Amino acid sequence: MKKKILVKNMVCNRCITFLEQEFQKVGLRVDSIVLGEIVYEEKEGIGAAVIEDLLRRNGFELIKDTGEILVEQIKLALLEAVDQLDAGSEENLSSYLSKRLNREYSVLSKLFSKLEGVTIERYYIHLKIEKAKELIQLQQLNFSEIAYGLNYKSSSHLASQFKSMTGMSMSDYKNSQQWGRKPLDQIV
Repeated sequence: MKKKILVKNMVCNRCITFLEQEFQKVGLRVDSIVLGEIVYEEKEGIGAAVIEDLLRRNGFELIKDTGEILVEQIKLALLEAVDQLDAGSEENLSSYLSKRLNREYSVLSKLFSKLEGVTIERYYIHLKIEKAKELIQLQQLNFSEIAYGLNYKSSSHLASQFKSMTGMSMSDYKNSQQWGRKPLDQIV
């Protein structure tokens, strides 16, 4: 019988590959795996406790509460928005999340703030700053291109947020080459 679980802290394709391998090691066949979700074939003798332990030992968590599920969906939607570098998008954050998750933004916002202790907007800014750090480190784009790719109206707006969040200018960050990036599952 197929079983679907939702997993917290899956933030990249490496997480997907890693968990698929871990499930195979314990003898479970994965039918599908995407960020935040695993569908696998149940096997006698391998219960929920084994899976929870496997996840916990590797920095992941099984999501059981519906509120936590929704918060994780918000985080995944925001990660995808930042990763797409959707330059020029006119859709604002609240519209994007409301459409994506089929819920009123006010409901999403209240739940997220309650469970995470930070607003959706602040969390999104943290994600964008971490993405900016990554792009600066790659040295393939200039600051204006990074700002445009992260959907900022101007590079000075990104520069201001970057300095406020990191304590240094983007140029200082680039020149120091002490990258100090945060893992995405540890943002805020």
